Amino acid sequence: MRHEGAVIGREREQSLLAEFVDARDSRALLLRGEAGMGKSVLLDRLARYAAQREHHVVRAIGVETESVLPFAGLHQVLHPLLPRAGELHDDHRALIETVFGQLSGTVPSVMTLGVAVLDLLALVASKAPLLIVIDDGHWFDAPSAEVLSFISRRLSGDTVGIVIGLREEMESPFDDVGLPEMELTALSEQAAGELLDAGFPGLSTEVRRAVLDTAGGNPLALVELPRSASGIVGDPAYRGMPNAQTIPLSRRLERMYRGRVEHLPSSERGELLRGALDGIETASAPRRVTADRYRMENVERALAQGLVTIDAETYEYAFRHPLVRSALVQMATPNERRAAHLALAELHHSDIERRARHLSAATVDPDEAVAVVLEEAAASATLRGGAATAVTWLTRAAELSQHSKERARRLAEAAFTASQAGLLDRAQRLSDEFVRDSQSAQAPAAVTSAYVMLYRTGDVRSAHRLVCAALDALPAEVSPETASRLVNVLLPASMFAADPVLWQRAEEAIDRFADHLDPLTLVHRDSWGDVARRGAGLAKRIEEAFARPTDPEPWEVMRLGVSAYFVDALGDFRSYLHRVVDREKDSGAFTNYMTLLQLVMLDQMSRGSWQAAEETGRRGLELTQSRGYELFAYQFHGFLGLLAAWRGECALARELQTATDAWARPRGIGNLTQYAEAIGTAAALSEGDYEAAYVYASGITEPGSFTPYSAQALRTLLDLVEAALHTGRTREARRHALAARDLGLPAVSPRLSLLTQGALAMTAEEDEDPGKLFDLAVGHAAAPSFPFEHARIELAQGMWLRRSRQTRAARQALAHAAATFDRIGARTWAERARAEIGATGAAGRVSAEAAFTLTAQERQIAGLAAGGMSNKEIGAQLFLSPRTVGSHLYRIFPKLGITSRAALRDALPQEETASE
Repeated sequence: MRHEGAVIGREREQSLLAEFVDARDSRALLLRGEAGMGKSVLLDRLARYAAQREHHVVRAIGVETESVLPFAGLHQVLHPLLPRAGELHDDHRALIETVFGQLSGTVPSVMTLGVAVLDLLALVASKAPLLIVIDDGHWFDAPSAEVLSFISRRLSGDTVGIVIGLREEMESPFDDVGLPEMELTALSEQAAGELLDAGFPGLSTEVRRAVLDTAGGNPLALVELPRSASGIVGDPAYRGMPNAQTIPLSRRLERMYRGRVEHLPSSERGELLRGALDGIETASAPRRVTADRYRMENVERALAQGLVTIDAETYEYAFRHPLVRSALVQMATPNERRAAHLALAELHHSDIERRARHLSAATVDPDEAVAVVLEEAAASATLRGGAATAVTWLTRAAELSQHSKERARRLAEAAFTASQAGLLDRAQRLSDEFVRDSQSAQAPAAVTSAYVMLYRTGDVRSAHRLVCAALDALPAEVSPETASRLVNVLLPASMFAADPVLWQRAEEAIDRFADHLDPLTLVHRDSWGDVARRGAGLAKRIEEAFARPTDPEPWEVMRLGVSAYFVDALGDFRSYLHRVVDREKDSGAFTNYMTLLQLVMLDQMSRGSWQAAEETGRRGLELTQSRGYELFAYQFHGFLGLLAAWRGECALARELQTATDAWARPRGIGNLTQYAEAIGTAAALSEGDYEAAYVYASGITEPGSFTPYSAQALRTLLDLVEAALHTGRTREARRHALAARDLGLPAVSPRLSLLTQGALAMTAEEDEDPGKLFDLAVGHAAAPSFPFEHARIELAQGMWLRRSRQTRAARQALAHAAATFDRIGARTWAERARAEIGATGAAGRVSAEAAFTLTAQERQIAGLAAGGMSNKEIGAQLFLSPRTVGSHLYRIFPKLGITSRAALRDALPQEETASE
């Protein structure tokens, strides 16, 4: 860039972009400015400059007509790099090939695909620095932007640069990414004059002044306006008159293009129009050579007029600037546009979504065949994570329906899809419309209205009444789809109410229509409701549902995920759920995305990834509050409150508990009020206030029983037992443990099996061999998946062993519990475990017998660590990796009854420690 002639008025920006390339590190940058400010020129210079410095340069450009097509933009970026994909790991290659249609499969999540793409970029950059230059990024489709944003935030270690040009006046999927930005503002009066004089030195003083006043420092206007200089003088719109200031500059420029288009033959204008409507790129980026695209021919006059140019890479005609496309489309008559769209629909006959878009634009009068195509395209978009686009196409399909019954059906489908996508205002408007048009709209209208009530304000009882009334009004012979949709909104209303009376009403309705319901609806009934009594075998049914060969709709994946949570099987479908959660975020399917995000957080909490869980919860809370989804927001309040309580952050926990309870209790949302009580229980246990913990826990469910339809009654099983034992209520604790066993909770889920086994051990009589029961609980197959619960059982085991005077075994159990609590962040629980270790008299050196329980290699590692050597130093001496050394030490600590490296010296016999 420094070696080329400077772009007048952009010397500083050129210098900064040159530094960006010369730095040869991994960075990303947004280049933002209004239309015509010179973004494309600077990006062209940047690309040439990088190429001359032996960078591998990839160009791409956003196209408005492709902004709704998932991964269209990413395809442009990666297409030149795909020959190297064969060198990737098989999993990453398959992910990329799946997204671009070379393999069939589920669309991966942003994170999974982003990692694969990062690997591909790193592979390419290993040969030469890689620079990706994207123009008109504001037209990139959301999934592509999400992947590129993910990548841009994680560039490090590889010489990969990404520069994205964005139009200032337009919203962009890159707006909130948080990347560094360079803003292009209007040229100064002096620079504008220099640019104008360099291109048009012979202008009269009057024309020159008019151009400068009208251009307002916009470089493209300074280049384009003089081409129509004869029309400037005498036209108030181009003489700096006040009314000229009210016209957006881009419209003035389009007007300049119109002047040139008007003189073209009609055949050439038609050719240009078809190219514009099909999204042909400007000359600054290569075409997508893999797609069927309209290729303009016989437009030599347009070439002479500067409307098009010949692309240097493809040798095909390309538009000189995006505004040329806009001018062509706006200038065409409606009939001309419809004819062009019809021709393009035929070109894209094998691409259902592109064909639908062009057919929709080409059709004026009702046409059932076109409506069918639009409906098929909506189904395709939904499965690809484009529910918001599907709503638009379904609405258009309704407009083109020839029969009132079909119109009402399609409007109802659009309203339903909008409600699932979280477009609640739009869903209600569509519902109101089909209610006016249809005599049989009660059921679909009830579905939509209930979703709006439920998710926007948490009015669960009104939603429940509305759906029950609609079910009562259904005839005995009803379509399975209608019955299932009503029941599928009745279920969450019942679940959130957590009221046995409302659940009983729901059960009756479900029994009435059982023969008409999708089998999955019964899976959800059994897991969301009284899972304690219906849960046996549910995990297998859910696994079979996930394994079905047909791709489920995104909201069905969401419901299956909720069912999996209630039987503690989320971990089995973790990767699948992560893929769907990112896809739904991209599509605008907000209710699905929020529910799936909650499941991700709950899974993170269960497996001890508490920091990640907090980050997920904060992200969800921010999104729900910004969009006014109160129910979701207070669910996140509850989850974050319980997490804070487990960590011992009790002041924060009680603050969130109070907020959750105050919002949920007046609305009768029993699910959340019980969650608030679970927070109170957990906070009291963390503080050692066992009396308060017992009051909270017994308020959720009576000792010795498990309240039907109460998720927290099951999840606080161990809490109630611990609180009862620590307050002398041994009989109540024992009764509760036996009730869990007798009710069959171990058959419901692995977590409940672990908790029941732990409760039985903690409450066992001496003649029942508590030691053996504790061993069974601690060695439970599910223990690694639920580290917090497992560590609590180990803590109880260590306390029992200490009371039984099995000191060495007590220290090992307690040390292991403390290590787990430390690892996951349960601070107060870790302190309690260490206090118990202290009570065993472990302050001094342990016996030589304890040290000799170590293997020879463990004794060697322990001795070196006790002598002050780091893991890296130990590994170098023993030819082990530092990670392997750390793993050995993690196993050594419990055997010695200690919890930290600092205690090794005192824990080992003197002869075992290395000299300093």
